[in-house]
Amino acid sequence: MAPSHNAHVLVASNRGPVSYEVQENGELKAKRGGGGLVSGLSAIGPEAGALWVCSALSEGDREAVRQGVGEDGVRMLAIPADVHADAYNGIANSVLWFVHHLLYQTPLEPSFDAEFRRQWASYETYNRAFAEALAEEAAEGAAVLVQDYHLCLVPGMLRELRPDLRIAHFSHTPWAPVEYFRMLPDDIASQLLRGMLGADRLGFLTRRWADAFTACVTEFADGLGGTRVGVHGLGADADFLRARSHEADVEERIVALREEIGAGRKTIVRVDRTELSKNIVRGLHAYRRLLESRPEWRERVVHVAFAYPSRQDLAVYRDYTAEVQRVAREINDTFGTPGWTPVLLNLKDDFARSLAAYRLADVALVNPIRDGMNLVAKEVPVVSDEGCALVLSREAGAYEELGEDAIVVNPYDVEQTAAALHEALTLPSHERAERAKRLAAAATALPPAQWFLDQLNALHALNG
Repeated sequence: MAPSHNAHVLVASNRGPVSYEVQENGELKAKRGGGGLVSGLSAIGPEAGALWVCSALSEGDREAVRQGVGEDGVRMLAIPADVHADAYNGIANSVLWFVHHLLYQTPLEPSFDAEFRRQWASYETYNRAFAEALAEEAAEGAAVLVQDYHLCLVPGMLRELRPDLRIAHFSHTPWAPVEYFRMLPDDIASQLLRGMLGADRLGFLTRRWADAFTACVTEFADGLGGTRVGVHGLGADADFLRARSHEADVEERIVALREEIGAGRKTIVRVDRTELSKNIVRGLHAYRRLLESRPEWRERVVHVAFAYPSRQDLAVYRDYTAEVQRVAREINDTFGTPGWTPVLLNLKDDFARSLAAYRLADVALVNPIRDGMNLVAKEVPVVSDEGCALVLSREAGAYEELGEDAIVVNPYDVEQTAAALHEALTLPSHERAERAKRLAAAATALPPAQWFLDQLNALHALNG
């Protein structure tokens, strides 16, 4: 694809809005994705001259780039697979994600050795490929919105190539506190911050994460300089969710789920990726503790736990998924009866079934160790038929907006979480419905399209 030099709004992210699959007959099949960025770009309209720059992630994607197949408004970068693997798995997901979510078992890890330095060089190469593509495609004075921890170096690199551009970066994760961030080698910590400070504006999901970043800048860099910092708490897309959750495939899954749950039983619902930070195992331990300490709930409640596989190419994630399965099986073996399965665990990703579970939820359990926002906490109250109670970790970004009407827990405290589940299950129906109404209002305050436009408008407003 030849450089166009005419895009006025550019988005850069590791994953793009489209992916390709090579079918048996050798033809390429395109599949479009969803999410906040897709909504946002569609909100600005085709006349805005927008371009999405993303990475080829699969063999199908790489084949599409080789053949010159593509969609209008998308430029896919065929970064070599080994470079992408090092940058994405080696650095972004095994170092930066772990730092920002406080996931390291510090007696053993991390160990920043020669292999880390080799992978870091790939992360630099990967970021440079994005910066060069954006520099080629952007019109004079264009707005560039760079997304997430995969692309922290892009703003600084792009600033050197194209000082005329207005550059923003948005972090979808938490930001590590100074004490944890300083685990990184000093030169790497400094390079990351300098890369981000190449932006005119940096966005975070909550004030807490923005303040943590600013504290790191004070410690490792010479202050923010001219970079502005803003907070944009991404909300749920109420119109889409309410419409989608009443389509035929969701109705079918509700019937099937009701049958699995059994008549007259309450439901505790969680829907997560099997991501270490989501804290699924402690959630299961808390449910087991509920059944032990409150035997009156036996045969009267079912934990509907959808835990969709994540990053299974990393051994620590495969082990975590296996532990989720083991604990769920143990609870069912200990407490289950011929007519009652205490935990309905499903690992196969199925969005329609997730929405069915949302609708049936009496209680939503969202107990991450640490989470940039957590949209599940926002989506369930919007979709639930009868209004659900929300048990929410104080370490989720969503806590800032939803904490007042949720039952809040320390995610490490299994006893407290079990007590919170009991409290949620016994909330009077009128109070539950009132809380759910307020939760849904807070959850949808900044829907994805508006979230995107707010950032774009704030970027345009700078110096202008």
